[in-house]
Amino acid sequence: MRSHLPLNALRAFEAAARHLSFTGAGLELRVTQTAVSHQVKNLEEILGVRLFRRLPRGLALTEEGQALVPVLNEAFGRIGATLDRFEKGHFRDVVTVGVVGTFAAGWLLPRLRSFGEAHPFIDLRILTNNNRINLAGDGLDYAIRFGDGLWHGTEATLLMPAPLSPVCAPAAAGRLRQPADLAGEMLLRSYREDEWPLWFAAAGASGPSTHAVVFDSSVTMAEAIAQGIGVGLVPTTMFSSALASGRLVRPFEIEVHAGSYWLTHLKSRQPSPAMLAFRAWLLAGCQTETALPA
Repeated sequence: MRSHLPLNALRAFEAAARHLSFTGAGLELRVTQTAVSHQVKNLEEILGVRLFRRLPRGLALTEEGQALVPVLNEAFGRIGATLDRFEKGHFRDVVTVGVVGTFAAGWLLPRLRSFGEAHPFIDLRILTNNNRINLAGDGLDYAIRFGDGLWHGTEATLLMPAPLSPVCAPAAAGRLRQPADLAGEMLLRSYREDEWPLWFAAAGASGPSTHAVVFDSSVTMAEAIAQGIGVGLVPTTMFSSALASGRLVRPFEIEVHAGSYWLTHLKSRQPSPAMLAFRAWLLAGCQTETALPA
């Protein structure tokens, strides 16, 4: 019986609960006050409880009515939101992607227009982060991360390697003729402590003993570098425009591989057609374009 509750009666109750008036609900639903009252009474008889207390002026919800209202509000809200996603005979699907900020700024954002042109009925929602996310807790379909591809409970697909190399402001470039010269500079890095030691090892040089200044975003760090605050290790493929314009300078060609960019999703999550479309577009782009166009 409960699985066959009349939709009109539920809609009438929900509207009357918001207005606390059968008359107000009737005006909203474009039916008479009597029709709303009849629908609510029918629902009360089916449920076997009173949903309103009838007062001389208006209505008051009973405890049972108060319990039912938020459930119906959410249900009708979700129905309305879903119906709003139909447009010109198409269903607008949504893909929510958490993206580490460096990849978002350096690769994804400049190419979003092409995705929109290729998939006009997919709404892409981009949430940037500093590489520390919770796919399930944050309600993400995908997460684009930097690392080794090993995250518990997730399936990871390699997008592109992201080798790190020092960059500096133009004014500092003239002082840096060999890796040992970095001992006189303020060093900047991400939260990964092994980056500079790995780079100095690759360069065959001894690194300074002082600790580097830590940033939670390579984008923010690159801005600090451009302002002359210090020298930092960044994934240079994500900053090709700044390097091409001369705002950032790469004093040494030596680079170190500390991780790659990966597309991840929960193994328990069955990809939707929209998710698969985004994945295919992203992988195709990463295979043919590994750097931001100058």
